[in-house]
Amino acid sequence: MRSNRTKAVLIDCLKKHRGAALLLALYFAVSIIVFRLYNLIIEPFIYAAVIIGFFGLVFFAVDFVKELNRASRREYALASVTAEWNQLPRASSMEESDYQEMIRALGEKLEKLTADFENERQDMLDYYTTWVHQIKTPIAVMRMRIGYEDTEEHRALAAELFRIEQYVEMVLQYIRLGSETNDLVIKEYKLDELVRESVRKYASQFIYRKLKLIYKPSDIVIVTDKKWFACILEQLLSNAVKYTPQGTVTISVSDDGILRITDTGIGIAREDLPRIFEKGYTGNNGRLEQKSSGLGLYLCKKAADKLSIAISVESTPGKGSTFSLDLRQNRFME
Repeated sequence: MRSNRTKAVLIDCLKKHRGAALLLALYFAVSIIVFRLYNLIIEPFIYAAVIIGFFGLVFFAVDFVKELNRASRREYALASVTAEWNQLPRASSMEESDYQEMIRALGEKLEKLTADFENERQDMLDYYTTWVHQIKTPIAVMRMRIGYEDTEEHRALAAELFRIEQYVEMVLQYIRLGSETNDLVIKEYKLDELVRESVRKYASQFIYRKLKLIYKPSDIVIVTDKKWFACILEQLLSNAVKYTPQGTVTISVSDDGILRITDTGIGIAREDLPRIFEKGYTGNNGRLEQKSSGLGLYLCKKAADKLSIAISVESTPGKGSTFSLDLRQNRFME
């Protein structure tokens, strides 16, 4: 047990026995006065007082050890009270028993509230999952109708429709991210295939915005979850396309496993850099462009944490940004 905890138990024991100690001290004081007034022999009394004091210290030491053990059990119970509230150590007094009954009542209430919350959250997830799949049908029909003609107007409509699809998918990702269940499927993947799959998804956006894409294939193999890794890549590509009016988006992979997505866009203000991964934070660019929800990079960071991928950013306003994914921990070494 920690020294400060032992000290606290000692002080508590002293407080608990202070009434008896004061009464004993008062008894000794009165006895000494009486012995002095009547000129009685005091040596036997002193001898008896020493014996009583010795046994008093022994009883105090035994009680202190018992309190230490009980405090240790309470400390363990406190650390796991939300999970083991119904397995508290046996009460040593009526007061402690009453407190334990309060804890059990609160534990039962917490367990019920947790179950109700989880059921409601699962209902919400089921609803939005169904909604996402249902909304994809009219989106697919609209995309098919728009694809009949290749005009500037139709290309613009297709670009906006693509954004709607991404926002719909973001809703589902946001809800799944807060789930307590582990939906990760960890496998070995060729990094090149994962990157190409995400790039193909954004190909029409690159074409519509007349942006140049530079990517050199890599033979690196990583161990990750495909769905959440794609979520990270697609969000970074989405931001690169969104905030690059003209120029180039470059995807590069270093030999040691650092994936970088660099754009020549408007960049990020220095004061915004420390907060861009915060939930709901849009920064100067998001407020000026009125295109940002403040959720994209938040989801990106949370997904990266889920996969143990370190994500960082460097940016110069007016020159562009570079987002880096450190895949060295995820890299598969043959």
